[in-house]
Amino acid sequence: MKYTPQEVIQYIQEEDVKFIRLAFCDCLGRQKNISIMPHELERAFKYGIAIDASAIAGFGDEVHSDLFLHPDASTISVLPWRPEHGRVVRIFCSITHPDGTPFAHDTRGILKQAIADAAKAGYHFAFGSEMEFYLFKLDENGVPTDIPFDNATYMDVAPEDQCENVRREICLTLERMGIQPESSHHEEGPGQNEIDFQYSDPLAAADNAVTFCSVVKTIAARNGLYADFSPKPLMGKPGSGFHINISVKGSDTGLMYRAMGGILDKISQMTLFLNPTERSYNRLGANKAPRYISWSTDNRSQLIRVPAASGEYRRFELRSPDCTANPYLAFALLIWAGLSGIQENIALPEECNVNLFTAASKELEGLEKLPSSLSAAAKCANSSDFIHQHLPKSLIDYFCNR
Repeated sequence: MKYTPQEVIQYIQEEDVKFIRLAFCDCLGRQKNISIMPHELERAFKYGIAIDASAIAGFGDEVHSDLFLHPDASTISVLPWRPEHGRVVRIFCSITHPDGTPFAHDTRGILKQAIADAAKAGYHFAFGSEMEFYLFKLDENGVPTDIPFDNATYMDVAPEDQCENVRREICLTLERMGIQPESSHHEEGPGQNEIDFQYSDPLAAADNAVTFCSVVKTIAARNGLYADFSPKPLMGKPGSGFHINISVKGSDTGLMYRAMGGILDKISQMTLFLNPTERSYNRLGANKAPRYISWSTDNRSQLIRVPAASGEYRRFELRSPDCTANPYLAFALLIWAGLSGIQENIALPEECNVNLFTAASKELEGLEKLPSSLSAAAKCANSSDFIHQHLPKSLIDYFCNR
């Protein structure tokens, strides 16, 4: 349900809410927040709440350090793991300068612009996320180890799957927060799990992805575990991906395949933002993580897979991103790349119906590879007219020079 500021204020008063967490993300998509008391909420809606941007990497320096958070009333959610009496809620915010102008590095705002551009052109994108993570044990001092919580494999059941109850608690918590999980299961790696979401509009999907990471880490900690979303926490074991399912609607025909063409055309230029860490490139090219720029129907060795589905479930799945990506930036760039494919009628390359992990070298001839390192991805992004057209130079510089 979407709430107005006045409805939120009334809810806070009637439901014994004592703390309001004003949430936002840094450039890398890591959730931050500041807690305010109920009597400050009306001021927050009217004027915003000031934060020190100089303390957040990529947000500025001490010379221009003041930014303001403006809560989006429609995103209010109770944090179910906090006490029933003296409740805590979370509200996502937009970020502005003191004069009210939008902050260029507010990635949630960047996604809003991409959504507006798509709507202006007559198209609507939707996203569904598949996010993988590992559960590791803690040592006697509560410090994370690299010891997996279990040794189960793909879709095992208890007692081999010891993560079952943790996933159950995560799914029930998400439901209480208004997020609908679609499915959950044990993944291939020891202690590795996956939970998938229902389709939603891009902004809600990105908000849900950020919320999901917070919920998983919180529930894991409550169970004496550590949730690891890094792309390759254990060498020699499967990496963890952030598979993004994409659909697009409009009055044109063939929209999905044209959008796919645009994304394949721009993927190398976007990879820095989809795979923003050194470990990201340890994952790509192994254990079902793609290395080549290719697509196919129902083939998990490809960069883009078109699952066997029809009607409203017709979609395509991008398999290269990992969970270190900022979902707001990822979804924004995918919308703009999809739009370029639609509007420029970018043709898909020939479908690649081979297993790229076992294919002979002759079968791989002519296939372009994704960037093989963080530095290579940074060079692709920095030289891209597409990236510079849509993202502020200061944000590109931040990603390229970390």
